[in-house]
Amino acid sequence: MEKKEWYLEYEIHINRPGLLGDIASLLGMLSINIITINGVDDSRRGMLLLCKSHEQIERLQSILATMEDITVTKLREPKLRDRLAVRHGRYIQRDADDKKTFRFVRDELGLLVDFMAELFKQEGHKLIGIRGMPRVGKTESIVAASVCANKRWLFVSSTLIKQTVRSQLIEDEYNENNVFIVDGIVSTRRSNERHWQLIRELMRLPATKVIEHPDIFVRHTEYKLDDFDYIIELRHDADEEITYDLVDQSSFFGNDGFSNIDF
Repeated sequence: MEKKEWYLEYEIHINRPGLLGDIASLLGMLSINIITINGVDDSRRGMLLLCKSHEQIERLQSILATMEDITVTKLREPKLRDRLAVRHGRYIQRDADDKKTFRFVRDELGLLVDFMAELFKQEGHKLIGIRGMPRVGKTESIVAASVCANKRWLFVSSTLIKQTVRSQLIEDEYNENNVFIVDGIVSTRRSNERHWQLIRELMRLPATKVIEHPDIFVRHTEYKLDDFDYIIELRHDADEEITYDLVDQSSFFGNDGFSNIDF
């Protein structure tokens, strides 16, 4: 029988010496392998496990329920957030009302890049929006995640080095393995109909598309926020407000014709 992965997370009430050893010994006696283990947030520990049968997990769950020092908070097939929590020692923050919105601060760029890289590795159409103020690291994170996912990235519109607004791609660039990056502000302010025709073609391509400033993008197109699979918010700090009040002011766009956003 093929082995299956599980995610175990428990909250520690009494962090006595030997607690982890007891749990590890229990897993060994049940022939359950530990793949990865790490502390997760405050007073919690997470483990990725590997076992052959569901009965092993049921026995583990019943035994752990009798231990007074801990409370099992999660025992399930691992989700992406679980894998990243074990890898980085903390959970990605998700909006309580909109489950597809994930929040990061600049100090968590490593976690953000890892998260996006895992999304980029998934096959098929995926539309990802990323919100954030200028120079917070949006474009750089997308490029770094593409590298981690071993994907080629293509700027359809961008301001990373200079203003980029493309109206066509060469034949080999229409590749489902590419990550297509669109700056919603640049596309709506500096583009033409040929550019929008290209974007519509890419939207039909079963590949990953990342839209910076998705709120501006949907304001001027036929697309809606409901069309996005994931929305990522990146802030300098947790209290920063993401606003577009300055979009129409010259401070967002330099006098030389180049945008200063994320330059």
